[in-house]
Amino acid sequence: MKRAHLCAALLMLFAWSLGRAAVAAEEAKPDAAGFVSLFNGRDMTGWEGKPGWWKVEDGALTGRSAPEKPCKKHNYLMWRGGKAADFELKLKFRIVGGNSGVQFRSRELPDWDIAGYQADLDAPGKWTGCLYDVNTGRAAVSMRGQKTVIDADGKKQVTDFAGAAELGKAVKKEDWNEYHVIARGNHIILKINGVLMTEVTDNQKGKASREGIFAFQLHPGPPMKVQFKDIRLKRL
Repeated sequence: MKRAHLCAALLMLFAWSLGRAAVAAEEAKPDAAGFVSLFNGRDMTGWEGKPGWWKVEDGALTGRSAPEKPCKKHNYLMWRGGKAADFELKLKFRIVGGNSGVQFRSRELPDWDIAGYQADLDAPGKWTGCLYDVNTGRAAVSMRGQKTVIDADGKKQVTDFAGAAELGKAVKKEDWNEYHVIARGNHIILKINGVLMTEVTDNQKGKASREGIFAFQLHPGPPMKVQFKDIRLKRL
């Protein structure tokens, strides 16, 4: 009898595993445009952040600080699905107060920290649409309205293609916006709501990154709430 029960239990476990694999395969199925969803809209599956700072709210990954719970040091919500090199990333974001960003081609550091490219966003609108480089010594790489070429030694050639204030009008305050990040080789493009914000060709030795992880930032400073949903990735 014990052997029969064990066999039955093993068969049930095998069936459950096959079911989970089928669900995972279905969730990872690309859409008609070739994008795969990185967030199921229900829970934190596939994502990991500093305990107590991130959760799912209103169907979105949500980071929040408050007067009674200030964020004293930035921390990041990491996607645990691996690294990406050349890709397109599309997602919707909403921010109320403070500053945040979408990390890509980045590397994880201790204590929920990170280093690498960031598609910046903030409530005041100064940094939204800019390319930043976190914890690498470079900081602002290219501002909104700029096309920037960086040579092997780090020297920049900057061309203004539009006014930062005018481009900022494409961003809806305290509402949902779509970020579109395109990274192919040394070329990076950031768009918001279909509008080109900045474009970078990065050839700097020891600084330019060609592969890394994705993450979202919770920034220290004033109380803030940032949310991300409809996160989709297409590897190129």
